[in-house]
Amino acid sequence: MVRPIASPIQPPARRSGSLRWAFDWWSQPLALGLAAVAFFVSDSIAQPLPLAERIKLCATCHGEDGNSRVPNIPSLAGQPEFFLVNQLFLFREGVRKLEAMAPLVKDLKDDDLVAIAKHFAALVAKPSEEPIDPALAKRGAALAEPLRCASCHLPNLAGQAQMPRLAKQRIDYLIHAMREFRDNKRSGADTLMSNVMIDVSDADIAALAHYSASR
Repeated sequence: MVRPIASPIQPPARRSGSLRWAFDWWSQPLALGLAAVAFFVSDSIAQPLPLAERIKLCATCHGEDGNSRVPNIPSLAGQPEFFLVNQLFLFREGVRKLEAMAPLVKDLKDDDLVAIAKHFAALVAKPSEEPIDPALAKRGAALAEPLRCASCHLPNLAGQAQMPRLAKQRIDYLIHAMREFRDNKRSGADTLMSNVMIDVSDADIAALAHYSASR
């Protein structure tokens, strides 16, 4: 049985022939915008596509440079490589369920997952076009300290190991994700994150999102 990763610091040693070494319970579900390409994807990859074509399909929603300009779709640029491998693996294994993602990853090999993760991890994270409210960002900075966001996501919120980058992430996506953690609506999510968010109000979530995006 696959066991979840407990430590946010060091990933476990890789076992040859499988990405189950990468399995954890982090969940970062994509927004409904991915559904716009679901039909195209299901047809276009009836036969296996070259890796470069897979990456182009990813860019349809997540941006050619890995920085999303689509509401509620997360940016992948600059995310920790291990985090991205982990999420792709969870999609492929059906632990994270999203109809539009399933045909993209179902026939990918372990090496393909690693190559896609390396591609997006190497891209430069850039701010989205969403306006950042300075007052909310300041309040979010004050909230982040007692919530100990830096203990897993690092002081600069760049993420590490299986912990995602929050810095320069889309504000709308961050709000969506944090609400799902708080409301226990993210299947397969890390219970630690749900516990952190359990009493956080919508107003405070917005402040944390503006702060994270500003980093």
